[in-house]
Amino acid sequence: MKSIYLFFAIVCLSHLSNAQTVPNFLLKDIKHQMQSYENLKGEKLTLIDFWATWCKPCIKAIPELNEIYKEYKEKGVNIIGVNCDGPRSISKVEPMSKALDIEYPVLLDIDSELRIDLDVNYYPTLIMVNQKNEIVWIHEGYGYGDDKLIIQQIEKQLRND
Repeated sequence: MKSIYLFFAIVCLSHLSNAQTVPNFLLKDIKHQMQSYENLKGEKLTLIDFWATWCKPCIKAIPELNEIYKEYKEKGVNIIGVNCDGPRSISKVEPMSKALDIEYPVLLDIDSELRIDLDVNYYPTLIMVNQKNEIVWIHEGYGYGDDKLIIQQIEKQLRND
């Protein structure tokens, strides 16, 4: 019987140690200033939103993320937008960010290095990261009602803090 408990303890511990983490990345923002993840992350949670200017669901998600940002920034939650447009369309990012009135930081992943490191394959992809830099939730795509789902996950993680 003890060996069964030991087996389950080892399995649980190995699962916990395999949690994917977010590295302290450096990217330029839309003003071409270098920004680090460590300086931008939230005190309790960070939502990293991977998006592109040509992605219609991304454009629908951004106003909702803005509202979530306004509601939760004082609770230790930050949002970081990571635009993944390539060199040909990168000039559209700053005007679109202004047009959408994005209040949270927007970084540029022109070479898709961060996107590839975090295995992001769809737009938009929202990655929720806890204060230990562990990825605790990933949401791909955006549709009606997804803002409520995002808020539920934020609330759940804040309760677990």
